[in-house]
Amino acid sequence: MESTSLRFLFLTLSCLFLLLLLLTLSGPHLTSPPRPNSLLCTRFSPWCFPNPTIKSHPFSSHAPSTSHEADFPVHPLDPLTIQEIHLARSLLFSHPPFSSSPSSLSIHSLSLLDPPKPQVLSFRRGSSPLPPRRALAVVRFRSAAYVLSLDLSDRSITHHPVPASGFPTLTLEDMTTSIWTPLSDPLFNRTIQARGVRLSDLACLPISLGWFGKQEEGRRLIKIQCYSTEGTANFYMRPIEGLTVLVDMDTKEVLEISEKGKDIPIPKSANTDYRYKVIGTSANKVKPISIEQPMGPSFEVVDNHWVKWAGWDFHIKADARAGIVVSAVGIIDPESGIRREVMYKGFASELFVPYMDPTDAWYFKTYMDAGEYGFGLQAMPLVPLNDCPRGAYYIDGVFVAADGRPYVRENMICLFERYAGDIAWRHSECPISGMEIREVRPKVTLVARMAASVANYDYIVDWEFQTDGLIRIKVGLSGILMVKGSAYSHMNQVPNGEEMYGTLLSENVIGVIHDHYITFNLDMDVDGVDNSFVKVKMARQDTNGESPRKSYLKATRHVAKTEKEAQIRLKLYDPAEFHVINPSKTTRVGNPVGYKVVPGGTAASLLDIQDPPQHRGAFTNNQIWVTPYNKSEEWAGGLFAYQSKGEDTLAVWSERDRPIENKDIVLWYTLGFHHIPCQEDFPIMPTVFSSFDLKPVNFFESNPILRQPPNMEKDLPVCAAAAAA
Repeated sequence: MESTSLRFLFLTLSCLFLLLLLLTLSGPHLTSPPRPNSLLCTRFSPWCFPNPTIKSHPFSSHAPSTSHEADFPVHPLDPLTIQEIHLARSLLFSHPPFSSSPSSLSIHSLSLLDPPKPQVLSFRRGSSPLPPRRALAVVRFRSAAYVLSLDLSDRSITHHPVPASGFPTLTLEDMTTSIWTPLSDPLFNRTIQARGVRLSDLACLPISLGWFGKQEEGRRLIKIQCYSTEGTANFYMRPIEGLTVLVDMDTKEVLEISEKGKDIPIPKSANTDYRYKVIGTSANKVKPISIEQPMGPSFEVVDNHWVKWAGWDFHIKADARAGIVVSAVGIIDPESGIRREVMYKGFASELFVPYMDPTDAWYFKTYMDAGEYGFGLQAMPLVPLNDCPRGAYYIDGVFVAADGRPYVRENMICLFERYAGDIAWRHSECPISGMEIREVRPKVTLVARMAASVANYDYIVDWEFQTDGLIRIKVGLSGILMVKGSAYSHMNQVPNGEEMYGTLLSENVIGVIHDHYITFNLDMDVDGVDNSFVKVKMARQDTNGESPRKSYLKATRHVAKTEKEAQIRLKLYDPAEFHVINPSKTTRVGNPVGYKVVPGGTAASLLDIQDPPQHRGAFTNNQIWVTPYNKSEEWAGGLFAYQSKGEDTLAVWSERDRPIENKDIVLWYTLGFHHIPCQEDFPIMPTVFSSFDLKPVNFFESNPILRQPPNMEKDLPVCAAAAAA
């Protein structure tokens, strides 16, 4: 045992030496995050994956790997460049009180501070000067948090109020150092060895602990749970159940070790691997398929962030917290040829993932993946030909480490056209009409995609643009379940009435029931900034004997005047449509132009609203909210979500009941999933998708794709099939 511990200590010191050496050699230039040489590195961190600045794949439409050193902004919403990050870092390090001890400064986020909305809307590419570039920094210095705006032109710094509770998003360094902390505790090491796990086979995760009372206030805490990697890459299926370590992230102290699973065996590694090189292929393998575009794609990417396709144009970028951010969305009207505004900005504001197990080692697992860990920070480089098809265009993210140095997450977003044999519109006349009519149009869409690997779970987020003006926002769930070790290997061993909190998936493995909620911030600007929210309620109307019919469906429109009138809980037997309209713009026959949200993924939280996790996640109390535009109200779970009490959430803001009629308004929609695990989810889950739509409603004068041409054989490539085996 002692030799194992000494070997592990040597590895630890070696990793720290390499880390310091890399930072020293990197100087002020662009760096990639260092990668510890151990299985104990956090699975929330890119350091467990290939270097994010690897060369592009040969099938990528991305230029060869670039440092982005020469990038410069050309649009007001372009992300901070490498040079701007260096400047911002220099300003922070020379600013009192940080200048007294720069090594004590930890940068939790550093990103573009968007210019005022009117300046962005008035900007014209090629003819307007850029508004002054500013950065927003969230930092911690000697245990105190600061929110600062940095003017990169005059180099001034402005301090802003700090939220009353909570802490900033974890840095990757926070997570990595936290999972090393328990190794300094002899009791932890003895406990691991007593459970039959070698330290060299140990993998640990940093787990946010939510907020459950005053005893957790005043200290930045995190809980560590561990797994055995012996015999498998899928260590998530081998939990050291019941062992939880409470760590102070600032002092790097072990505060408590809870061991409630001594009698629970570690599940076996058999049949847990999912890697192609290990498990091979199944007998019913399908033949390869690819959509070829010999004339190239129909979309164009200008200056790496401005996208044009089929009348659409929009700005797209990677964000450390939100992932994909889509902005300045407009579409050219096919009748008038005029560009019309649809949406100012859209992004995933927060993800709330509560697990439904109230026991000691599980009750706190109520994650806010964007606000606690950074949804974009967890985005991994997309895999060409599998994450995205041949011919996709890739966009990198440029993020900032805790020491303020920039690094590149390559191939974080991809753009591609999708055709899956779907139909845009069709009509065939039946024989009795005497007309030989068969008119069909294929549906081709444009997809912007990212995939985030938040530890065990993988999220796929698609923004899909259709030629008919519809925008579909789709989320896919895949990856690996977070499972619980169990003493049971068969259901016949489970006593009647015992609560398992999930499903027995394999011997000694329980998949715990949980929910996923993804709340989107959608700043709709339909034909202009001032919009209204309309609830179109559908209800049965009786005919009162005036017709052979007894009843029919009637639609009644109600314009919401204040926020509370726009708080919507979806009900199957109380149907309605939900429109965002511009009351000052109408069609030629007098209908107000608008877009409607078409709900999907409608699972709703069943937790008690006073349950601490639900209080923090109260933005999921409704599926739809509408708020007046406020630049400071972007994050549904609050700016400081980590260990927050829920005092700065969408639900709190909306209680002000502010006017929203004919105002600049923001629509919030929450996609919800209930997940009761099943054996088909083991050892890795087939992807489950759900989506909602933003659909034109009286926005166009008629079908906007009426004149779309059909496919003709002469226009399509001829691909020779491979010879049969």
